[in-house]
Amino acid sequence: MAAPADEKESAESLLAEIQAKAAQAFDVFDHESNKTVDVREVVTIIRSLGCCPSEGELHDLLAEMEEEEPTGYIRFDRFLPIMTNILMERKYKPLPEDQLQKAFEVLDAEKKGHLTVEELTKFMTEEGEPFTQEELEEMLSAAVDPDKGVIMYKDYASLMAVDDNT
Repeated sequence: MAAPADEKESAESLLAEIQAKAAQAFDVFDHESNKTVDVREVVTIIRSLGCCPSEGELHDLLAEMEEEEPTGYIRFDRFLPIMTNILMERKYKPLPEDQLQKAFEVLDAEKKGHLTVEELTKFMTEEGEPFTQEELEEMLSAAVDPDKGVIMYKDYASLMAVDDNT
């Protein structure tokens, strides 16, 4: 039986590890080494930490991290407690591979095992939270099978899946 002190030590160790991971990700974008990052880069930092919030959730997170008078920058001391809480609560985790694959299967009405670039473009720009042109191009560059010119979604779902080792 683990003693309460061991559990507390384990939780403190996890907290320290998560805070170090968040700080390291933040530091990559702190180009001036002044404990601030451009607000536009915070989304990349959040996603680099394995979190996949929706656009609306991202907007709320940024609003929570920003100063009362927005400066265009996010300070580390505003970022760290919010990001630590998100990581400790395991919020915004990406979907597992089998759920990603099922989502693609729903889009593949003809059950052909792949989607065309045109089909995926239509779904990603006209449904739900539409992708920007940049997001779409980035997705297609990774998703399209170079030999077949289509999205073999079983392979792509596997590529998109994130190992959950945290």
